[in-house]
Amino acid sequence: MILTGPEISSAAKDGRLNIAPFVPTQVNPNSYNVRLGESLLIYVDEVLDAHQPNPTRRIRIGDDGYALQPGELYLGHTLEEVGSDLFVPLLFGRSSVGRLGLFVEITAPIGDIGFPGQWTLMLTPTRPVRVYAGMKIGQIMFFVSEGSIDLYAGKYQAASGPQPSEYWRDIDATEVTA
Repeated sequence: MILTGPEISSAAKDGRLNIAPFVPTQVNPNSYNVRLGESLLIYVDEVLDAHQPNPTRRIRIGDDGYALQPGELYLGHTLEEVGSDLFVPLLFGRSSVGRLGLFVEITAPIGDIGFPGQWTLMLTPTRPVRVYAGMKIGQIMFFVSEGSIDLYAGKYQAASGPQPSEYWRDIDATEVTA
């Protein structure tokens, strides 16, 4: 079951949802619009290695915006902190942003119950596109969970700003020797 806009507003007011800052005009019929934060990360190395940290470079989006280029992965973040201990959040790009040829999420739209923080966005343009800090970039829907809940306590907990991959922290001996 998906939360409707009025229920999103009620849940944000009574604390079942954490959306900060909460802006009532960003509530849609069944989702909440999130805005692009002011910084981006890009990976420095040509080849990324899943078994070790990869160096990044931070870019601040200025008042004139920043032109994203095809062939590059940009890690952005939501301006809002969004999370819940009760509902399962899913993040998608806004259709108007998709019509500009910008993918907002590559493979990870599902948020974990118990994660509070800014969401990292995986921005991939099909052609050059200028983005601006504060622009509505995506929308988060909230689904009712069923069953007992184990709250998220992972490596990205309480994220602030874009987060690079920390896949290397999950590697165990069987993966290395397989």
